[in-house]
Amino acid sequence: MSQSEIISLITIILFAVGMVLVGIMTQKKARTMDNFLLGGRKIGPWLSAFSYGTAYFSAVVFIGYAGTHGWRVGLGSLWIGMGNAVIGSLLAWVVLGAKTRVMTRTLDAKTMPDFFAKRFSSTPMKIYTAAVIFIFLVPYAAGVYKGLGTLFSAVFSGASEVTCMLIVAIITAIYLVLGGYIASAINNFIQGMIMLIGVALIVIILLAQPEVGGIGGMISGLSNVSESLTDIWGGQFGGFLLTNILLTSFGTWGLPQMVHKYYAIKDKSSIKIGAIIATAFAVVIGCGAYFIGSMSHLFIDAAADGMPAIAGGYDAVVPFILTKVFSGSIGLNIVLAIMLVLLLSASMSTLSSLVITSSSAVAVDMTSVIKPNMDKKKEMLLMRGLCVVFVLVSFFFATQNISFIVNLMSFSWGVVAGAFLGPYLWGLYSKKITKVGAWSGMVIGPVFILAMIVFYTVTKGFSAAINQAALLGIIAMALSVVVTPLVSLFTKKFEQKHIETVFAPCDD
Repeated sequence: MSQSEIISLITIILFAVGMVLVGIMTQKKARTMDNFLLGGRKIGPWLSAFSYGTAYFSAVVFIGYAGTHGWRVGLGSLWIGMGNAVIGSLLAWVVLGAKTRVMTRTLDAKTMPDFFAKRFSSTPMKIYTAAVIFIFLVPYAAGVYKGLGTLFSAVFSGASEVTCMLIVAIITAIYLVLGGYIASAINNFIQGMIMLIGVALIVIILLAQPEVGGIGGMISGLSNVSESLTDIWGGQFGGFLLTNILLTSFGTWGLPQMVHKYYAIKDKSSIKIGAIIATAFAVVIGCGAYFIGSMSHLFIDAAADGMPAIAGGYDAVVPFILTKVFSGSIGLNIVLAIMLVLLLSASMSTLSSLVITSSSAVAVDMTSVIKPNMDKKKEMLLMRGLCVVFVLVSFFFATQNISFIVNLMSFSWGVVAGAFLGPYLWGLYSKKITKVGAWSGMVIGPVFILAMIVFYTVTKGFSAAINQAALLGIIAMALSVVVTPLVSLFTKKFEQKHIETVFAPCDD
């Protein structure tokens, strides 16, 4: 092994041991379902905000999005990161945070399916919601594995992507099974700090490279490649940027693994503090990732077709830059090791959120319908077992590269957010939303995306459908938001007693 590989391996081992130790230390605090899923609803603003931020930005942002959009769009891609910070973090916390916290406590709802079932008085809605979550978050988790595997195989010459992904799966499963959401929140804070330090180091060191020459040199160099790369508005990619900003920013409003953070926060004042912290985190990580990607033309030549002239295409852009710049002195090797832990942190935090959300969809939501009086100890055992199952299933799909699952991943964000955004948002604020209205909002998004996939596949081929995944997701979310109140205007309202119960204030 090379010097850089040895240093990186030692760093990763120390990181992994630390994550597992947190799981062991928090085991006693996760013996009830409420504690396992929500940390007893006593999580402070810093842990909540970092849990939100680290769940938001996985290795896919650095490996996939930053490499692709940074190469194609240049500096204009920073608007995606800024949109994620302002809309996906700040506005989301302001609009949804306090309302979600109050209503989920009033209804004693532990999960999104549980919230929908109690808010709209519908057990079938719980089953439907749980099924959507489990089915479409599996490919999303598989994508997280794939992004990390790409990086590790680039840094460790000859290393198997499967082995790298297996290590992530094992570590995540161990600390989650032991400590649940409390362990996840503490580890997310640690991982978030590593991500902040790592991104800052990458940006500073890359700007100091002779290929870049600081901010001025970067702008000049990119202009020499193409004037469009320094167009802050994205030039011909303006519409493309807007689509990605809307999907990745408003999409978080309807994703259960993101909304879950509001359930667990301890008090109203923590919401305001958490909003500021989560936004600052998103600015650094989101904008930092795309800023790194926008430098790519200064380190990598373009092929005749405009693609980066390296093996692996867009996904290899950021790993190539990191291994090229940070493999030299011991100091740079240490920084490279931090970079690896940064991306490992980003993936593990996202994965842990997905695991808890998807596993609870079966262990808590579906099981409570099939067997409502299950023994609490058995329910906890099932929950922990399903955490392991979800990790293994998503790992399996990532390693097998099954085309159906890989393609489903392109639509997973849009389908889940398109199913839940309308009923969730209106359910928090409006007393006039009906059961039929909520059902309509939940069904219209996924049905629209499915219908358009069939249409594009028949008329233009499945690849055309995949290319439209982001736009279809945006339309699905918009349909959900519009259809929910529209149908509610013409359908049977809830009794006043139910409305008073749902909107009753809770003690802070």
